Amino acid sequence: MRKLIPLFSFLFFGNYIVPASSQKASPTNQLLLKVKIIGIKDGDTVEVLYYQLPMTLRLEHIDAPEKKQAFGTVSKQKLAALAFGKTVTIISNGKKGSYDSRGRMIAEIFLENKVCLNKEMLKSGLAWHYKRYSSSIEYAQLENSARKNKIGLWADKNPVAPWDFRK
Repeated sequence: MRKLIPLFSFLFFGNYIVPASSQKASPTNQLLLKVKIIGIKDGDTVEVLYYQLPMTLRLEHIDAPEKKQAFGTVSKQKLAALAFGKTVTIISNGKKGSYDSRGRMIAEIFLENKVCLNKEMLKSGLAWHYKRYSSSIEYAQLENSARKNKIGLWADKNPVAPWDFRK
């Protein structure tokens, strides 16, 4: 006979239900979760496993080249080399605005050594600071540094932003 779990012990998390006891709220109302990266969709999107449920996460503050765009494959490979198969901490605002139009949670992702994947993608010149949705000065500076040093896609004479490529 199966045990019945009280409904109040679960919270809705996007399209998933997760144990309330596993979520940690910080003083700034951020949601902190430990997850395992099980797939890399492209340079700014990963699939994670959380309590045996797959979830798609979009890296906050950045926009990486599309798969069929110049540097798209390189960007995806870099993110895979940094994170595939690893247990990471995700930090999301934990409010409705933390999901994009495709239902992906938007978050910063940190490796166990506290390295932020979002920032690493900018430092390596394999993503743009997504200024349309982020006003972060730190992320803008990381992009500017990669541009100045012609790192990654900034070595290209005419790099095309992903939002322009999608048009």
